[in-house]
Amino acid sequence: MLICSALVMLMTPALAFFYGGMVRVKSTLNMLMMSFISLGIVTVLWVLYGFSMAFGTDSGGVVGWNSDWVGLSGIGLTELWDGYTIPVFVFLVFQLMFAVLTPALISGALADRVKFTAWALFIALWATVVYFPVAHWVWGAGGWAFELGVIDFAGGTAVHINAGAAALGVILVIGKRVGFKKDPMRPHSLPWSCSAPVCSGSAGSASTPAPGSATTTASAR
Repeated sequence: MLICSALVMLMTPALAFFYGGMVRVKSTLNMLMMSFISLGIVTVLWVLYGFSMAFGTDSGGVVGWNSDWVGLSGIGLTELWDGYTIPVFVFLVFQLMFAVLTPALISGALADRVKFTAWALFIALWATVVYFPVAHWVWGAGGWAFELGVIDFAGGTAVHINAGAAALGVILVIGKRVGFKKDPMRPHSLPWSCSAPVCSGSAGSASTPAPGSATTTASAR
């Protein structure tokens, strides 16, 4: 399970290289950091309250909460996740990798559109208001989608649809890139972009469940 977590984590730097190769040279560093910063910000939020919101005791099918999990202070090292044979900490780390990846997916739509500081603030706000509750809907016991019997293959709902909808909404609000259709915006390194799917593709196999099983269920068991 920890190996699967490490492989899923590789998808974030793979995205950074993919997006970094698709932008102009002057935007490369910013594009790389927009993906990597997600690893730092979301990890802190996940430890503080994100895991509790996503997998804590259900409240109206919308969000979860468990005060014992805030800051991970109430989680024992040998405590097993309900119904599974893995420790809670291992399950937490595996789910963290998906939480980190999702904002990184959005960053590609915002190339040359936002400042790095604004992006960092967006990650913190969006993860708290959108990702953590949606993760509870789909994967948390009691979540409204979970109770409907929704099966989320490899994060198709909580990760990919969620990130895609967020990216579309943000670019509709922000508008076109500065210099769009005026300045040349050719990708500066196609080898970067072509090599990234090799890493993300092999890592993705660690998160793809067996037919008929949800990601968290198949992988954890």
